[in-house]
Amino acid sequence: MTIKKELMQNEKLTFNRRDFLKQIGLGTTSLALLPLTQSCAILGQPRPGALYNEKYRPQFHFTPRINWTNDPNGLVYYKGEYHLFFQHNPSGINWGNMTWAHAISKDLIHWKQLPNAIEPDELGTIYSGSAVVDWHNTSGFQTGKENVLVAFYTSAGRHAKVKKPFTQSIAYSNDRGRTWIKYEHNPVIEHIRASNRDPKVIWHQPTKTWIMALFLDDNDFILLFSRNLKQWTRIQDIRLAGSGECPDFFELPVDGNPNNTRWLFWGGNGRYLLGSFNGHKFTPETREPLESVVGNHYAAQTYSDIPEADGRRIQIGWMRGGKFPDMPFNQQMSIPCELTLRTFPEGIRLCHVPVREIKKLRGKKYSWKNTPLKRWENLLCGISGELFEIQAEIELGDASQVGFKLRGTPVVYNVEKKTLSCRSKTANLTPVDKKIKLHILVDRTSIEIFANDGRTSMFCCFPLDACNTLLNIFAHGGQVNIKSLNVWKLKSSWR
Repeated sequence: MTIKKELMQNEKLTFNRRDFLKQIGLGTTSLALLPLTQSCAILGQPRPGALYNEKYRPQFHFTPRINWTNDPNGLVYYKGEYHLFFQHNPSGINWGNMTWAHAISKDLIHWKQLPNAIEPDELGTIYSGSAVVDWHNTSGFQTGKENVLVAFYTSAGRHAKVKKPFTQSIAYSNDRGRTWIKYEHNPVIEHIRASNRDPKVIWHQPTKTWIMALFLDDNDFILLFSRNLKQWTRIQDIRLAGSGECPDFFELPVDGNPNNTRWLFWGGNGRYLLGSFNGHKFTPETREPLESVVGNHYAAQTYSDIPEADGRRIQIGWMRGGKFPDMPFNQQMSIPCELTLRTFPEGIRLCHVPVREIKKLRGKKYSWKNTPLKRWENLLCGISGELFEIQAEIELGDASQVGFKLRGTPVVYNVEKKTLSCRSKTANLTPVDKKIKLHILVDRTSIEIFANDGRTSMFCCFPLDACNTLLNIFAHGGQVNIKSLNVWKLKSSWR
């Protein structure tokens, strides 16, 4: 992480007090005149050597330096950089004063936080939205050689000094996202209904138009289209039962076949519809919304403008509801995931797997193949650490339960019920040829489980026992065969 080069890694280095305090939003105060460690103590912030290594700081999930964060916003890729904007309170540890903060990465794993991008104004605070590269300058905003980035966000007028309804606004950047200019004629979409919000914009190549998905109220959404990103026309109403806010709308091949695709209309809690889209109308083929995730995963958004040579659909979610005792920040993002559509006996379903870049953090490896696991036996005895990646393929045999205990937290597969559980969360998981596959990521404040190549995805966000660094694999009621088991200790992405 470039933070260690720019700010602080240990107290043997020399730091500029004003630069550090500016990074946390207080660079112009009188605190800048105090010694840095004294300033941090007064502010309740970690000393420089502790930044990004606090007791409950996730070590390979994005968190802001300080204060509150929630929805990922404006996920866009441009010239080697993944941009992650996010809902942020720059002045408090709890929700409020919503601002678009900003981070960038070259690999989705190592992040550098930049200055805040879009801040509240007379139209309101800055709620969630999206961003695109306007490759053909349809907006006319481009002024130099760089392609213009355009961001869409909700102006939350309820929080303005003079209260207003919620409207949709845009801002643009001609310097690779480093600075942003709000469009002088904002808002571009006037109030429609209730707290309408969360514009997600995509480019539809066949019709050469921009399409926006927008949440209205309750379970109601709409689609709009535009040719210039400034004027928008409503084209369709969509209902996504049991959902609400933060829509996404994208196309994926089925089983990797580019000639057989489906469009997904996605809601903030991970429910989605499958169907077709011709540029004017989305036609669902699933009568009821399908479930895609279990646990702490909300307001997820996929990246715009991933290069065709890469071709992945990459998603990041907010791990809503996590607890971070006595930390200078609050809340975290999920691991970035690659989304695919695969065909199962029950139909076409969405699958999640961690992005391949997680491999960059792998350290020491432990491996087993075709190894019987007897009742109460633990192959992982003696392995200790904080951060792990685990991949296992297990032939179920005659055991009633099989699973892991990860730093004190059980992950259990019930063979008879065909369910996978972690803490209070349970998901269905059907074996394939009497086998299950588990891909697990363990961080200081989360366990993420991707089962059967992502058919079941479970996100658990909570502070793990800092004193328990042990691993256990177990079988109860009988014996199973460990077809394969790989365990890696992971390195921190901040160092």
